[in-house]
Amino acid sequence: MYDFVVVGVGPPGARFARRAAEAGYDVLALEKGTIGEPLACSGHVSTDIWEFTGEGAREDLFQNEIYGARFHVGGPGSDAYPFYKDAVASNVIDRVGLDRHLAELAREAGADVRENHTVTGVTERHDRVEIVASGPDGRLEVEAKMVAGCDGPRSRVRDELGLPQPDEFLHGVLAFSEEDDHQDFVDVHLTPPTFFAWRIPRGEAGVEYGLAAPPGVQVTKHFEELIDGYEIDVSHRCSGAIPVGPPDRVTSRRAFLIGDAAAQTKPFTGGGILYSMTSADHAAREIDPDRPTTLAAYERAWRDDLAREQRLGHWIRRAYSLPEPVQRLGLGALSGDIGVHMDRPTSLVSPTHLKAMLSRLRG
Repeated sequence: MYDFVVVGVGPPGARFARRAAEAGYDVLALEKGTIGEPLACSGHVSTDIWEFTGEGAREDLFQNEIYGARFHVGGPGSDAYPFYKDAVASNVIDRVGLDRHLAELAREAGADVRENHTVTGVTERHDRVEIVASGPDGRLEVEAKMVAGCDGPRSRVRDELGLPQPDEFLHGVLAFSEEDDHQDFVDVHLTPPTFFAWRIPRGEAGVEYGLAAPPGVQVTKHFEELIDGYEIDVSHRCSGAIPVGPPDRVTSRRAFLIGDAAAQTKPFTGGGILYSMTSADHAAREIDPDRPTTLAAYERAWRDDLAREQRLGHWIRRAYSLPEPVQRLGLGALSGDIGVHMDRPTSLVSPTHLKAMLSRLRG
């Protein structure tokens, strides 16, 4: 019997598998397809990403440095309101390469990582969890003391065990052009209803274009308008669900969710790579597979860490739906030098950001 079976080997699953294996636990991690594919997530991340990677990762995965963002109340060509830092604010990385790198770190730590294994059943017993999967060699049946559901927004583990759903799902679309663009600013368009669209330069790797909106919004139509406005051709389109708003409970007796399965995402961007790996670290520290009661400690730890950030993130997102004149007024008043961390909205009241605002007012 395994200590943990991890379902899904994206960043949260790979991170948890690595940390649990390093702690001496017997870990099996199952990915339904090829790790990192299909791509369904942006490669724009905070510089904190390198704290979760191994030696040589930056040299292999880095694509571009970003110093700020230009916000637009309208499509391409509309007035821009720049927000920027003197230091590097974020990085653009090879997103597929990141997944593969993190999975390799899990393997090196001793986890048994298997691709092309689709989990079809999860049954929770009093003293174990039974997992059924289909793989290259046919049906696989294993038992574990606990199962980690790291299998994305449409989590099979969550559904099989009847855990509650996230508050909502946005529909996101990504596509890429072959432009050689080394600009150090991203562009954000507050045009789609209740969310936004973006353009992210990736250096020699091209440019990423994306858009997200709630159900009922014509996402494809808005995305085509974005592409037409930039007058470019794109390829490698992909789409997926973006969970926003974690449910009240992400654990059962012998199961726990991490990452998109638990909606451990930023409500104001939909991004979740850093939140999910931070939560994976909490899970690895707090959960003892021989003591199911430790799952409550995981629930407390990740919520204590991220709850304030997510609550404030919801308030920031509400600003996306303000009337355009109000958006322009607010962006115009707040734009300029900032001291905000892109993953921590509470940094809006940090000494660094307040100092930047005070300096701008004096200027």
